[in-house]
Amino acid sequence: MAAGHRSVPDGQGRVGRPVAGGRTIAAAEAAAGPGTRAGSAGPIMRVRSASAPAPGRAVNEDLAFQFGPLVGVLDGATVPEGFDTGCRHGPAWYVRHLAARLGLAAAARPAATLVSSLAAAILAVRADHGGECDLDHPGTPSSTVCLLRSSGDEVDWLVLCDSPLVLDVGGRVDVVVDDRLETAMVDLRRMAATLPEPADDGDRVDRFRRAVGLQRERMNRTHGYWVAAADPDAAYHALTGTVPLRGPGGLRRAALLTDGASCAVEQFGLFDWAGLLDLLTTEGPGALVDRVRAAERDRPDRLRRHKPTDDASAVLCEFDPA
Repeated sequence: MAAGHRSVPDGQGRVGRPVAGGRTIAAAEAAAGPGTRAGSAGPIMRVRSASAPAPGRAVNEDLAFQFGPLVGVLDGATVPEGFDTGCRHGPAWYVRHLAARLGLAAAARPAATLVSSLAAAILAVRADHGGECDLDHPGTPSSTVCLLRSSGDEVDWLVLCDSPLVLDVGGRVDVVVDDRLETAMVDLRRMAATLPEPADDGDRVDRFRRAVGLQRERMNRTHGYWVAAADPDAAYHALTGTVPLRGPGGLRRAALLTDGASCAVEQFGLFDWAGLLDLLTTEGPGALVDRVRAAERDRPDRLRRHKPTDDASAVLCEFDPA
């Protein structure tokens, strides 16, 4: 994830955008979605995934995982060099601990909602810091969250910050996008445009650090954006929903993406969301990462982020009849 995520107003969200043959999910519909309940065996879920660090980087701050019926991707917020976080841990540490804690929370209370499991996981990771970190610092490690859990005849999902979810529901493609961070970034870009142009690279670096600091001050605040960090209350601002697995409107495929993979559609325009699902199905998640790497190399003018390349993760869930 770039030094920022993407956003929605006051705990509700603009969930998805229309695609060919698809629809936009209303914000209230997403915010009011019920949580997962234990149920009888339903259609079989097959999972394929790929996650890779940005070229030239040894550490991947993304994470794709599966714990039984729970699948997810996390995208840790990159920390600019020299940026104070108040913490001795980095984003890679945070996403790995958050994933492990999500798995434990789901195992301990399998009938709990995804919101409850995420809140419990955030609280547990807060304890994992060990009391040596300033967890109220705006730079404290944070991550986006995109979760999907299969339970009997339905699937529950959760999206927090800018890791989108793409759903093939009875042949219609719906996209769940939490755009609250993007709204916050638009405001910051507007502010930055009023400042004098930096005189040299040193000024640019300093200006970028200050911009990130301003962005982080809006993290997990009303009229700002919400992300998993040290405050479990953030989980209750996630977008959530439930879709059936059976019938003509049943879920057939789902893709969980970090923004390093979703940029194939959102920034590079390599294909639409339906095309992305088809590529994942026919060639696998690794092929999507390869397409993004080629686009980062050949079409850098299309990028709207400060980094020329980013960690990228994609998970494809396919549901076969039981």
